Amino acid sequence: MFIFNTTRSIVSGPGAVAQLGDIGKSILGPRALLVTDIGLVRLGVLDTALDSLKAAGIAVAIFDKVEADPPEANIFAGVEAAKAHGATGILAIGGGSPMDVAKVIALLQGSGESLAGAYGVGMAKGPRLPLVLVPTTAGTGSEVTPIAIITTGEAEKKGIVSPLLLPDLALLDADLTLGLPAAVTAATGIDAMVHAIEAYASKSANNNPISRGLAKQALKLLGANISEACFNGTNREARANMLLGSLLAGQAFANSPVAAVHALAYPIGGHYHVPHGLSNALVLPHVLRFNLPDASSRYSEIATDAFPDLATVPESRRAEAFIEKLVALSVALKIPQRLRDVGIPESALPLLANESMKQTRLLVNNPRELTLQHAQSIYANAF
Repeated sequence: MFIFNTTRSIVSGPGAVAQLGDIGKSILGPRALLVTDIGLVRLGVLDTALDSLKAAGIAVAIFDKVEADPPEANIFAGVEAAKAHGATGILAIGGGSPMDVAKVIALLQGSGESLAGAYGVGMAKGPRLPLVLVPTTAGTGSEVTPIAIITTGEAEKKGIVSPLLLPDLALLDADLTLGLPAAVTAATGIDAMVHAIEAYASKSANNNPISRGLAKQALKLLGANISEACFNGTNREARANMLLGSLLAGQAFANSPVAAVHALAYPIGGHYHVPHGLSNALVLPHVLRFNLPDASSRYSEIATDAFPDLATVPESRRAEAFIEKLVALSVALKIPQRLRDVGIPESALPLLANESMKQTRLLVNNPRELTLQHAQSIYANAF
């Protein structure tokens, strides 16, 4: 038996955000809180959406205080903003951080429950306010995942995992991603590929044929379009394919959860504020090589989806060739390759290893059991 949940409604198409008011009015109601970050406001990314919402008669208040790796303070401030506006619905336009914050604001404002009590798997009680998510990066897939990641204390990350966090509507508009810098496009694109890879090989009891099929389709779209999206960022078709690939990968790992790549990436972001996709890219090949004794057949099965030319490689060597191709892709996209390249000192490796072991929610899904000593070795290899 398996369970597959996803976002209730998905609208996708270039220019779709111009219809946001008409599409979202019945969901958001008359008063919406728009959750985003100040950078998107300054770039004018929200202008078309705001015009559409206004034309539909929706009163919008903007909460633009979301930070990368959002701390709990962002949640509390957002809940207060929702209360002050009398929000009937929550809308996020942005990357993974604004979308995750919006999910939790909708939950806490709708239910009155505490943030501390919602952490964990299945701990959220609900109900939540109506929720609409509009991604501006092709990476996190947060618009179709029942997960929100929040930074607690100084650096530790905790997750809220509940089907309650799945939004009522996800709207994909590739035009919102046309201006993304190549470095952001590369890191978020690798993040989406990691989602698909880890979902396909997950040891979760809920690893299922729907998720595996979505993961393979995601890798086909992402592998074929990531370079073009990075180096010819105005290619609308490539951008649309990346956005759809990210969504499909999100649907996959929302139901067949990710594992050690993410577990080891989280402390990097938490302590050194390295963007999440880049954190994943830094440890990805080293975790996959560690997993090979137990996951080589899985990696071999998806290798040709991401890289069709690997069909000529003997099956016995295809998994290792897949990892080599991922490294070559990362290098070609000009992504930093070593922990030292992003300012992490060797003296920090024991701390990172210890912190990664707290991510038990993720580590249980890894194809190969991973101990503290293994984590230390992986970080050393990545350094």
